[in-house]
Amino acid sequence: MKILAVQNRMGIGDSIIFLPFIEAISKKFNTPVSLLVQENSKCKEYLKQTDYIDEIIILKRNNKIKNLEHNGFFGSLRLANELKKYNFNKVFIFNSSLRYNLITKLSGIKQIYQFPLFQKKGQNMIRASNKLIFDSIGIKVKKNPKIHINDLDVIKAAKKYDISKNDLNVLLGIGGSGPTKRIPAKTYLKVMEEISKEKKCKFFLATGKNEEEQKILNEIINSSLKNFCQPLDNLSLNECLPIIKNCNVSVCNDTSFSHLSSALGVETITLMADTPLMYGNYSSKMHPILPDDVNEVTHGTLGKDKINPQKILNKLKLIIS
Repeated sequence: MKILAVQNRMGIGDSIIFLPFIEAISKKFNTPVSLLVQENSKCKEYLKQTDYIDEIIILKRNNKIKNLEHNGFFGSLRLANELKKYNFNKVFIFNSSLRYNLITKLSGIKQIYQFPLFQKKGQNMIRASNKLIFDSIGIKVKKNPKIHINDLDVIKAAKKYDISKNDLNVLLGIGGSGPTKRIPAKTYLKVMEEISKEKKCKFFLATGKNEEEQKILNEIINSSLKNFCQPLDNLSLNECLPIIKNCNVSVCNDTSFSHLSSALGVETITLMADTPLMYGNYSSKMHPILPDDVNEVTHGTLGKDKINPQKILNKLKLIIS
């Protein structure tokens, strides 16, 4: 039995959200599942040790970038021919696009399961995924996303970065895919200062190389707490995973690291400033903090300056108590 799952959304977070449904398919048919995903999902970096995943096939399609291999009509034909080589028996398509339905039919896959066609507008992807899996294989999915990582890699990372079980090891996901998602350094510093009065802490600062992200990083590592900070911006995603797994808790903007840490089983405080709450509470390992005076958060909330450090601190203390 060879099975393909199609997840064409951009980014790490969207890909991780779908993992429980892919794991359910794998367990139902007792075989790992191959993925067709966008390159910027970075699945090849963080899923290579996850046993319910088989091959990861990169979808080279983006309407904003010209001349990609799978763009347009002829790109769809090329993709169908590529998929035909794998001889997949079944495909689960986690979108409502007619394009992928036709591509997988042309590739010779006989059993096709998919979200209802032409219903993308206003669609809740988690509810749609639950319905797809229940209707197709009779399973109610209630699990959290899970990423597997080798225990030896975790031990090696602890030794290399002097991570002690006697300390409170905290991942701080201070980066973010857009400026409205990046919580100011002063918010993090207030939490760090207060928790350091009660616990011996080590803080791992996860961010990218974007200029604005680097400003937040530099403000923190140039503070009085610099000796307790370990920046991760020069490490690959794969190198970061065992470090994250060593952490007791994480505090993250709506960034890839919030999704990764929760999928690694780390209790994750998600700071939801400008993104639908669904992205910060789909796992029981996630503990969302909303801006002050806000009951619902979505695109356009613009609440990064209203995230209350005391709320973060209270949640942090509750988790580690």
